[in-house]
Amino acid sequence: MTPTSAVEHPVENRAARLFIVLAAFLVSNALIAEFVGVKIFALEPTLGVSPLNWNLFGQSGSLSFTSGVLLWPFVFLMTDIINEYFGRRGVRFISWLTVVLIVYGFLAAYAAISLTPAGFWVAVNNERGVPDMQAAFANIFGQGMWTIAGSVTAFLVGQLIDVAVFHRIRLLTGERWIWLRATGSTAVSQLVDSFVVLYIAFVLGPQKWPISLFLAVATVNYAYKLLMAFLLIPLIYLTRRLIRAYLGHATSERMQEAARASA
Repeated sequence: MTPTSAVEHPVENRAARLFIVLAAFLVSNALIAEFVGVKIFALEPTLGVSPLNWNLFGQSGSLSFTSGVLLWPFVFLMTDIINEYFGRRGVRFISWLTVVLIVYGFLAAYAAISLTPAGFWVAVNNERGVPDMQAAFANIFGQGMWTIAGSVTAFLVGQLIDVAVFHRIRLLTGERWIWLRATGSTAVSQLVDSFVVLYIAFVLGPQKWPISLFLAVATVNYAYKLLMAFLLIPLIYLTRRLIRAYLGHATSERMQEAARASA
């Protein structure tokens, strides 16, 4: 027997594997949301209903969102589950890692944009309505620096607020009402996130949105995120039940106690 044969391999540890899976889903959803978020879609026509023509702060229109909102709710869910079992340190670690990987992804995109395109490739999709693939590629992946800065800043600030509020509610309620600490922390953190990202990207940025437009769009986006936080409550309980079954009751309780103590 070798000296290391009695040491459990990290991948064989169920808690370590759980963290890897949760972290992978969080990072993947955040990265994908950043890149697909360049598309703005109208909610009512997508659902096949007439535009609501909302009116807020002197602004009106249909409910329009970035495509990234489809995935951000799952980032919130993963954040709360990691918070539940791995505490502040787990969330902070994966939040900083996500920021680094988002920046890395955009640097890779800008590097790809700067490559000289092959002549045949530029017009390869001309018959499909895309006369210049290089221009299309640059517009899709070359998001403005103000948008990137706003998104990354809002994500990081939102995550740090989320973990603080989550544990504050947990200290007040104990292990009861996981829905309250998960939804409550998301409600507070996404209030900050929704307004920070739009303010940096579109008010401070080159588009110079008027404050009325900024407040209207941010409010609509926040309302959507808050609604999704409530709709995801059953999924929180389902995920918790699956984790308990995977880890075992004793290990699950021990991890939750350690996460609570770390607060």
